[in-house]
Amino acid sequence: MPDRDISDHLWTSAEIAAATGGAAQGGDWSASGLSIDTRSIQSGDLFVPLRDIRDGHDFIPQAFEGGATAVLSEKELPDNQPAVIVNDSLHALQDMAVAARERSDALRVAVTGSVGKTSVKDALFHMFSALGKSHKSLKSFNNHWGVPLTLAKLPKTCEFAVFETGMNHAGELTELSNLVQPDIAVITTVGGAHLAHFENVEAIADAKAEIMTGLSTDGVLILNGDNGYTPRIAQAAEVAGKRVMTFGRDENCDVVIVTAQSHASGNNIRLRIAAQQYDVSLSLVGAHWVSNAAACMAVAHAAGLDIRKAARSLRELKPASGRGETHNVDVDGKAVTLIDDSYNANPGSVAAAIELLSACEGTRRLVLGTMAELFAAADGAVVE
Repeated sequence: MPDRDISDHLWTSAEIAAATGGAAQGGDWSASGLSIDTRSIQSGDLFVPLRDIRDGHDFIPQAFEGGATAVLSEKELPDNQPAVIVNDSLHALQDMAVAARERSDALRVAVTGSVGKTSVKDALFHMFSALGKSHKSLKSFNNHWGVPLTLAKLPKTCEFAVFETGMNHAGELTELSNLVQPDIAVITTVGGAHLAHFENVEAIADAKAEIMTGLSTDGVLILNGDNGYTPRIAQAAEVAGKRVMTFGRDENCDVVIVTAQSHASGNNIRLRIAAQQYDVSLSLVGAHWVSNAAACMAVAHAAGLDIRKAARSLRELKPASGRGETHNVDVDGKAVTLIDDSYNANPGSVAAAIELLSACEGTRRLVLGTMAELFAAADGAVVE
């Protein structure tokens, strides 16, 4: 599990109290993990009850029943139960995230984008895991509580950490980037996702560019050289004094996609990096994985890693649930291949799914769900 420390503990009661300014009770104890959900809590976890539609404090008894070792609580607990008492549990979680960042020497990579950020995050974690102890955001924990939760779970001995950062309004990525303070930030692409909250795609590009806000002094911003909004973001990066690296088919990119062959069982890609050519083979289907792989190799290049070893590691990469999984099923005695790409939908991801389906042989059927958050685009406006 990427969120489990290999040492005896992730946090002690004293460390949590020092990080949050809270008051520890229940003696000396340690936690091996963190959880905000009693349904997935594991033995040894610190339970962090947050206030949303429901107040997580109402589930503290269930957390202890599920194996929680202690609670980060705004309310004092009876019978001297193990806890750290704080004024605000979300702020305390953020304080723990900052403390975890400051005690770690891990290379931190933050990933955002209108399409592909979860896939690239998972691919980077897979790549990093072949090179050292690695950590990543679970699922799509990429918002105001998901990012600090992931950061607070960062093991002390980790060498690489990948954070998915999302947004649906201006200013959100500024906060998340300042929290993570990445060494490398990646914008996979910019498109028409979340148009319900923005006037146009240019405004989305500006909001995505906020990921560079917290970049370390010698950090690198990695951009998709084939995206039409990259020059806009690159110009903002130049004004901010940030170093930019690009990937794509354009010959001026730092990581150039020289050739790419997409077929029913995956992709074969040739990249040019610093005048050297590297081959990347993927068992993942879909032409969009060509860009995803190039983004990962750009990160490896920016981090000064062994490029050939990084490329080899991607051969064994598997799709996440609902993101291009292939299933062979029997329907009335007929063999049918089902491609599950149902996790989420926006114009860019649907276009990629249609392109994937078009590459398949035989009779093809496309089942589409609703695309939300499009507003004007849903009425016929063109969305890139």
